Amino acid sequence: MTRVRAALGSVLFFCVAPGLVVGLGPWLLTGWQMHDPLPYLLPVRVVGGLLLAAGLAFLVTAFVRFVVEGLGTPAPVAPTEHLVVGGIYRHVRNPMYLAVAAAILGQALLLARPVLLGYAVAILALQYAFVRFHEEPALRRRFGEQYDTYRRAVPGWWPRLRPWRGAPASPTSGRG
Repeated sequence: MTRVRAALGSVLFFCVAPGLVVGLGPWLLTGWQMHDPLPYLLPVRVVGGLLLAAGLAFLVTAFVRFVVEGLGTPAPVAPTEHLVVGGIYRHVRNPMYLAVAAAILGQALLLARPVLLGYAVAILALQYAFVRFHEEPALRRRFGEQYDTYRRAVPGWWPRLRPWRGAPASPTSGRG
């Protein structure tokens, strides 16, 4: 896949998947209307705004990594040609899912809407199930020992403080 096609596919997938989960879902649940039950919530809202911004920034960074390093998209229908192990992926295997959860939690705090906390938990549970029962087996089949080495070294859900220094994907790896 060319980088241009990977970039276009990633932009489309970004609008569809995270766009629906982080954008449309919270809007349908809250109308993006702020509750103001207590006047001292300003610090909580600031933290929420920062969490939302950080989640979106990490999400975009992870998507770019799929295009540049993986020569593909995060979409299962147009996967990467190479295993993505650079950047934020040296700290945690599932940064996109964590970034989505952070963005939803950020909205929950920013809007003071507890319903979004439940939504975030439900989304994380669905993401975990997808990773466990579809994504990990597919990556193991596609990348074999390279993925197993990466999986042993980098945690899936709790980022390691120091980046993994394992070998990046080789140009010929990933050809299934």
